[in-house]
Amino acid sequence: MNRRHFLQHTLLISGAVVSGALVPARALAAGKNPVKIHFLRHATFLLEIDGVRLLVDPMLSKKDAWDPLGNAASKARIPMADLPLSGEELVALLAEVDGVIVTHTHFDHWDSAAQQLLGKQLPLIIQPSDEQGIRAQGFTHLLPVDKTLTFNGLKIHRTGGQHGTGDIGRSMGSVSGFVIQGRDHSIYIAGDTVWCADVERALINFKPDISVLNTGAARFLQGDPITMTADDVLMVAQVLPSTQIIAMHMDTINHCVLTRADLRKFAAQHKPLETILIPRDGDKLVL
Repeated sequence: MNRRHFLQHTLLISGAVVSGALVPARALAAGKNPVKIHFLRHATFLLEIDGVRLLVDPMLSKKDAWDPLGNAASKARIPMADLPLSGEELVALLAEVDGVIVTHTHFDHWDSAAQQLLGKQLPLIIQPSDEQGIRAQGFTHLLPVDKTLTFNGLKIHRTGGQHGTGDIGRSMGSVSGFVIQGRDHSIYIAGDTVWCADVERALINFKPDISVLNTGAARFLQGDPITMTADDVLMVAQVLPSTQIIAMHMDTINHCVLTRADLRKFAAQHKPLETILIPRDGDKLVL
């Protein structure tokens, strides 16, 4: 498989309205600097922590811009949903960005529209294996993270992941997660991974206040899921009950079979997930 082809409502720490249901969000440790997340679509969101604004995994193409991924149950064109912003609003949002985090360069995390719209001098926080390819796209301010780097006062740690199992997992190439530590809070962006030892290690070692999980149980007609299933999300909650889980990566790409509705139903049946947040496109979270 070719790897290249591969606002709104405000959610508060006292509670969150997610798709019409009241979901109590876990209050983070007291501090003067809340974490803000403006969720756009799929795995793309604007993160603000300690006043630093980071755009994560930008997929900025318009709805139906791409043929569906092959070898998948659904034949819907992708992205299946448009961005919750007008063109002018998107330009304004991108103008506020201090840097970009790219967990890996599959097109649904780093697409041609993002490459065209983002400034070539914008700092890009990436995994080392993607440096050569992104530099060839004309970007000049690359910050590959081997283990840890400091960016605008934030400490950023790279974590491992497993983008599926067996031959399919190996064919997906290397993927990374990132733990971002600010003055008061920390957030774990797991990236495209299933539950594995790398995820467990990141949770135990860093104990993040917030864990952003790419769910959707993405899969092809053969093989096991390549992103987190509902059971994987439950494992995160069981291993680190203190973390506030935010579930993304659903209802946008045709090989993601776990929907928001599915995950809400599953969460309602499993008490460790009673505080999970499942944002809609365009939702803003303040934690």
